[in-house]
Amino acid sequence: MPDSGNFSKTDILDGKMYAVLAYLSIFCIVPLIFRKNNAFVLSHGRQGLVLFVAEVGTLVLSIIFPWGLRPFLFILFGFSFLGMVAAIRGQFVEFPLIARIAQKITL
Repeated sequence: MPDSGNFSKTDILDGKMYAVLAYLSIFCIVPLIFRKNNAFVLSHGRQGLVLFVAEVGTLVLSIIFPWGLRPFLFILFGFSFLGMVAAIRGQFVEFPLIARIAQKITL
């Protein structure tokens, strides 16, 4: 569910570009390093990091099991796209399993 009520307007305005970077592959590390004091960016960054690790793991395993895991890879890319759209809109979408894992990441 889109939710921007937990973040201040200044956090959202200052962090939109970094929040979008959180869902672009290896660039998910950039927001976690440069804007870890911004709650909006940190939430997107953690979720983007979990998605990136899942995408890499799925990509590696899809070499061994091509037909079984490639559809899952497209689902993960879809989540990344939805996360970018939410970040551009100044919202945060918690993806079911991904958000639970992301909340456990401490920086």
